[in-house]
Amino acid sequence: MESAEIRRRWLSFFEERGHAVVPSASLIADDPTLLLVPAGMVPFKPYFLGEVKPPAPTLTSVQKCVRTPDIEEVGKTTRHGTFFQMCGNFSFGDYFKEGAIKYAWELLTSSVADGGYGLEPEKLWITVYLDDDEAEQIWREKIGVPAERIQRLGKKDNFWSMGVPGPCGPCSEINYDRGPEFGVEGGPAVNDERYVEIWNLVFMQYERGAGDGKEDFPILGDLPSKNIDTGLGLERLAMILQGVQNMYETDTLRVVMDKATELTGVQYGADQGTDVSLRVVADHIRTSTMLIGDGVTPGNEGRGYVLRRIMRRAIRNMRLMGATGPVVQDLVDVVINTMGQQYPELVTDRKRIETVALAEEAAFLKAVKGGTNILDTAVTETKAAGGTVLSGDKAFLLHDTWGFPIDLTLEMAAEQGLSVDEPGFRRLMQEQRDRAKADAKAKKTGHADMSAYREIADGSGATEFTGYATTQGESTIVGLLVNGVSAPAASEGDDVEVVLDRTPFYAEGGGQLADQGRIKLDSGAVIVVRDVQQPVPGVSVHKGSVQVGEVTVGASAYAAIDINRRRAIARAHSATHLTHQALRDALGPTAAQAGSENSPGRFRFDFGSPNAVPGSVLTDVEQKINDVLSRELDVTAEIMSIDEAKKQGAIAEFGEKYGERVRVVTIGDFSKELCGGTHVGNTSQLGLVKLLGESSIGSGVRRVEALVGVDAYNFLAKEHTVVAQLQELVKGRPEELPEKIASMLGKLKDAEKEIEKFRAEKVLQAAAGLAQNAQDIKGVALVVGQVADGIGADDLRKLVLDVRGRIPGDRPAVVALFTVANDRPLTVIATNEAARERGLKAGDLVRTAAKTLGGGGGGKPDVAQGGGQNPGAVPEAISAVERLVVETA
Repeated sequence: MESAEIRRRWLSFFEERGHAVVPSASLIADDPTLLLVPAGMVPFKPYFLGEVKPPAPTLTSVQKCVRTPDIEEVGKTTRHGTFFQMCGNFSFGDYFKEGAIKYAWELLTSSVADGGYGLEPEKLWITVYLDDDEAEQIWREKIGVPAERIQRLGKKDNFWSMGVPGPCGPCSEINYDRGPEFGVEGGPAVNDERYVEIWNLVFMQYERGAGDGKEDFPILGDLPSKNIDTGLGLERLAMILQGVQNMYETDTLRVVMDKATELTGVQYGADQGTDVSLRVVADHIRTSTMLIGDGVTPGNEGRGYVLRRIMRRAIRNMRLMGATGPVVQDLVDVVINTMGQQYPELVTDRKRIETVALAEEAAFLKAVKGGTNILDTAVTETKAAGGTVLSGDKAFLLHDTWGFPIDLTLEMAAEQGLSVDEPGFRRLMQEQRDRAKADAKAKKTGHADMSAYREIADGSGATEFTGYATTQGESTIVGLLVNGVSAPAASEGDDVEVVLDRTPFYAEGGGQLADQGRIKLDSGAVIVVRDVQQPVPGVSVHKGSVQVGEVTVGASAYAAIDINRRRAIARAHSATHLTHQALRDALGPTAAQAGSENSPGRFRFDFGSPNAVPGSVLTDVEQKINDVLSRELDVTAEIMSIDEAKKQGAIAEFGEKYGERVRVVTIGDFSKELCGGTHVGNTSQLGLVKLLGESSIGSGVRRVEALVGVDAYNFLAKEHTVVAQLQELVKGRPEELPEKIASMLGKLKDAEKEIEKFRAEKVLQAAAGLAQNAQDIKGVALVVGQVADGIGADDLRKLVLDVRGRIPGDRPAVVALFTVANDRPLTVIATNEAARERGLKAGDLVRTAAKTLGGGGGGKPDVAQGGGQNPGAVPEAISAVERLVVETA
């Protein structure tokens, strides 16, 4: 049974039994504590926590998931993988243990002809929590599973929680016996390789307290309503139903391995090393394709870093197996063709996905060349210092700057006889991740405990947003936090977070910055609002300070936004939509939105493009946008179903989470997007849009920055003034300026070349004299000293090599010259072959000199370069070189 059919049967089975089918959420987690969705229940977390009411009491989904904590183990075993699909059915206060157990047994054991999976009942083993007598009794008496195939396991294996205080409960797992060829008998308690877990039923019935690990926490009591959360691993079930040894041999991964063998000429099963590489390629290319499909682009932070890392691991493993040219497109195409049966959007977005993937492949192949040079230098410096371990910060630099996977650094260092400080590298990596997570969380919560916001949400419900229709209005303060802690009141000068029952303030989201303004109380107290966030879905938190009086929970208030700021942001947001559509018209659908920020009078828009956008195209885009403004198109917003929005061709932003009902913003006949932001009523209100230019912000992602309205006018007015000044300087009309300025720059460049040539000749004139005045140190010709200040590194190097060339080759020679340029000392040292045979190496001499200068340096045995911070130490550095020559010669 193919994976697509497994998925179809799952959804059909539960839909026929009253469950609402929920499409898979994006892999981009709608949770500041997560980069990517790692489990099937993550999109339903707000329902389980009571933050949001579920759309129906029973739901089902097949959720895309990505886990990367054990990424280095992928391929080494057949059990580790990064992407998987989790089939789940969920009950919120509806059916409980008996219902969940009966559904699971029916679907697994019903015949294929009847819509089930047709598993043999006698091959299914059950585990229950240690003291869950109720579940054990249901399995034994209601289902008929023999007692000898039911095993009780402890808290570590059969009890679930989110790892923090909140809902929890015992689990019951269904395991499939794969037969004696996979190990000894005795059930899942003895051998989880033979008795593989396929379905986990979680019975959420308790509330847990704080504690560490999977076992060390107290149970505080029963939940008010009992919930069900189950998860069946689609890949594991496919492995069983397709009769293969492991998940890599299932239909959606085996085809990728087959394509990799075709491209490299290796065969799966012939060699352990190439088998590992094939599994890495199959897993990582599939995961990369799914991530790009959901709008992730390669980068050096967050989820972009995850994508870059796994893509580069895949490409490297292809090269290890013998691939010499580009391979990504062929591999990605196989994934799209296979996974597209389950996720048609992959087929629709094929061109965009391929564009991003190919750009990353090209960037990595280029980085390998540059990074290899950096690694070689680091290895040389480490060996020269007598070390055997490449430092963690060097490995991190290669990873962070050049995109070198750590295992690539490990392998290349090992080839040169060095190990790598992996703990140091991983510490720096973790610090980077922690900073990224902390920044994201702090932006949303202001470092407050999330439970404080949840308590407010539980007591007062979601904040009603009135800002689409009005910019001010009456409300009531239903929540108040001072220094991140709930408080009944706040005084003048306090920094506060205020929650209103209704508000005209727009909370930051969808690329639009938050409103600012004031909240006035009947008592005369005033709160100045600087920011608005939604740390808990649906609850707007107004961040600011008490300017006058005392603020209390329950007080009546009048909220008013800064209307000029709102209008300026609205103009920017509408201009962003116009820019998005104009870019798609010019570049095609690959120019999909990858991020934006709409602020007063200006905006930035990120979009997919493998190459820079030509200036002529950008000019055409800008003209098209302003032509639309002159057409005075109405801007309207309408609430509709997500399906209806898609039928109308509305563009959705990658990474955004949408419900069944969405808001669609339409600009005449030009643009239609899913958007929750605020906009102008007519394009004529924008006045003018000026694109300032575009640039790269990552592999395959470009950024346009622009001004809107008065800001755009002021910019053009300043440009006009500059043009007038240039006209006066060059005595020409505006249209003549480019040619006249180019001519002036050309003449200036020619003059600089002549000056450089004269200066170089003057420097080299000193070479003969320096060579003639060489000291004789135990038969070694030593030229050492300080030359004129201001000589650059290139000229100093030429001089040193020229002097060395003037000394007969059969005489050992060391040339060490120093200069000071831009208040920094610089040295270049060269030795000839005869000197090197006597142990005099340029790299050793440079390190001695550079250390004295308060800096560092390195290079090859024949020529090396260094520098420092202390120009006054040049005489001392000269003496240090002389001493080392005397000692060595």
